[in-house]
Amino acid sequence: MANLKEVRIRITSVNSTRQITNAMKMVSASKLRKAQNAVVSMRPYAQKLHSIMQDLSNDLDGSSDEGVYAADRGEHKVLIVTITSNRGLCGAFNSNIVKSAVNLIENKYSAQYKKGNVSLLSIGKKGADGLISSGYKPIDIITDIFDHLTFENTVPIAEELMQLFVSKDYDKIILIYNQFKNAAVQILQEEQFLPVVDTVEKEADTKVEVKANYIFEPNKAEILEALVPKAIKVQLFKALLDSFASEHGARMTAMHQATENANEMLKNLKLTYNKARQASITNEILEIVGGAEALKG
Repeated sequence: MANLKEVRIRITSVNSTRQITNAMKMVSASKLRKAQNAVVSMRPYAQKLHSIMQDLSNDLDGSSDEGVYAADRGEHKVLIVTITSNRGLCGAFNSNIVKSAVNLIENKYSAQYKKGNVSLLSIGKKGADGLISSGYKPIDIITDIFDHLTFENTVPIAEELMQLFVSKDYDKIILIYNQFKNAAVQILQEEQFLPVVDTVEKEADTKVEVKANYIFEPNKAEILEALVPKAIKVQLFKALLDSFASEHGARMTAMHQATENANEMLKNLKLTYNKARQASITNEILEIVGGAEALKG
């Protein structure tokens, strides 16, 4: 049985760890409320805007400024954008993104990768670290966006991605991120960012294609010129908001579990300490009694 000093040291250490994990849980819970409100408020607008853009993608002329974002050039050159966090201690939040990116490279785009036509761009330090550990070096690492996550700060990143597509550096750009559902659940998403894809809804029974009809004012050209680039930028901003809220949800859950584990460990250590202390007291009593009997003899 461990001696009393060793057990006391372990109890002190575990108690300090419990205080840290509990504090981190509270901080993440506070940040989660703000991030959750932001993504919940943004999601309906972003989804509707993206849906309208997808409905109109067939009407885009590939030669026009806005039509270039819908140009389908195949999958010869692919850019995979991973969205992770800058800090760890959030369970499998970051590792799932890295695994998804590696799986895409090794399976779906293995032929392109062997030709050097697959690149990675990492938004978040932990994603970059994971990719490098897996043997894949990102062409760029963006780590400062989450310090001030606003639409204005997201626009330069979106414009850079849009320019890479327009200049034909890449034929397809894919976003991999965690979509926020609740504090305990994050849904891994592999979303095509560019080119804009046409979405055709089909009724389950009749199998009839359903397309929305729009009235354009002042005219279709001006509407598309303003709508398409903005919708693409909003799509990236929504993905970043989702990832940011998911990060705090995952960290809060992980730190809650760590705190519970520390509580259980403290319970066991205190039981061990009490047993060791009781054994020590019993031994001392036996020694005293033995000494007294020896003196009588």
